[in-house]
Formats: sequence, C-alpha cells, structure tokens
Amino acid sequence: MTVRVRGLDVDLAGRPVLRGIGLDVPAGGWTAVVGPNGAGKSTLLLAVLGLRAGRGEVAVAGRDPRALRPRERARLVAYAPQHPGLPAGMTVFDYTLLGRSPYIPHLGRESARDRAVAGDVLDRLDLAAFAARPLGELSGGERQRVVLARALAQQTSVLLLDEPTTALDIGHQQQVLELVDALRAADGLTVVTTLHDLTLAGQYADSLVLLSGGRVAAAGPPGDVLTRESVAEHFGARVRVAPGPDGRPVLSPERPC
Repeated sequence: MTVRVRGLDVDLAGRPVLRGIGLDVPAGGWTAVVGPNGAGKSTLLLAVLGLRAGRGEVAVAGRDPRALRPRERARLVAYAPQHPGLPAGMTVFDYTLLGRSPYIPHLGRESARDRAVAGDVLDRLDLAAFAARPLGELSGGERQRVVLARALAQQTSVLLLDEPTTALDIGHQQQVLELVDALRAADGLTVVTTLHDLTLAGQYADSLVLLSGGRVAAAGPPGDVLTRESVAEHFGARVRVAPGPDGRPVLSPERPC
C-alpha cells in the first residue's frame, strides 16, 4: 500500500507546526523522517494516521484515514508510538492481543484466530517465551519488540513507527531495525519511521524526508539528503559524511582542530 501526502498544513494550539508537506512512500518502501527536535516529525506521523487534523491531502492506499472510523483506520495502518502506555501487570500475550481489537466485535471476545495471530507474531519476534511475563519485567529492547508485536497483530500493510529505537543501546537498536527490515521484506510492509540517529536512518531506509522548521528541507535517497552541508544547516552540527561499505552514508562528529 502506498502513502501519499500533498500540501499538508497542521496547526497546534493556533501555532503552525507543519506547512506544505509532501510525502510519497511506495508500496513496500521504507521512508525515514528525520529532523531536529521540534521539526514536526511525530506530528506528521499522527497526521498520516488520521489522528491529527490538518489541511491538505493524506492518502493511505488511496483512502483518507481522517475520513475513516477508528476500527476501519486500525485495519488500514498500524502505529507504534514513541512512548506507549504499557500496563505493568499485563502479560506480553494480552498486550499483543490488543492489536486484534479492530477485528473483535463490540462486547465480544477474541476468537481462536485472534489468539493464533497474536501467538504467531510473538513467535516471529522471538517473544514466545515471554508470552506469560508481565510487561513490567521486560528490558528496554524487549518492550520495544512487544510494542512492535501489538502493531503487527493488526495485520495492516502500512506500519508507522515513531522513534522505535528510543533509549535503546546500539545492539538493541540494530536488532529492532533489522527485525523491521526483515518483516518488511517478508510481508511487503510499507514502513514510515521517525529516527533521531541519522546514520541509522541512512543505513536502513530507502529514502529520507528531512523536516526543518515544519517544512520539507530535503527528500530523496539517504546520500542526497544526509550531506555535510544539510546537517550543518539544519542540525547545527559539524560532521564528516562518508560512504559505508554498501555506499550508504555514515556520519561521524567532527571536532574543531
């Protein structure tokens, strides 16, 4: 499924947050939205999800999520927030099963299929052994995988991830992003993420959108967006940008002489 945004303007409390935003993500593609703090990255994801009002075109698989009822929207696109509420006493399995809510009738109970889908997702994310464990007993990396499990249990073709590597060490960051990439390849998922780490964004995403001041400052392949000049202008940072073994950009801080 494709994601398309055209001329998107979003205001919060009367203040302009996004202006004239354009975004195109092909079916099966991975686009990372990057930018300095306060650039509007999370707001853009919420607008694509249909949970943030705005002017302009937003289409997921040709449908405007803002015009859909919550259950319809949750069958179209899944979202993993940056800071999800994780009830400490809830088990991993029950939390994953919440992803099946769009398919469970009102006042009804989950079906055998719903439980099977949740179990299959936990297997794929190597979480089956944690199914009965309370969420409050998980490590940071395990929690991130469980949040992803709930989103995948929705069985949508579009996945929105807001800073999926927040507060993780480098090993868990790599683990989560490799997992997302493997699932994208296996299931044909269309992925849109926000990421603070520019090197990670450049290593995993097919394309980048750089937001700055609520506008798109650059968009395209990682090597075209992550340049020494663009990072200096929009992040106020001095970096060296060099191609890695696969040609993707790798950034390193540059100390003054």
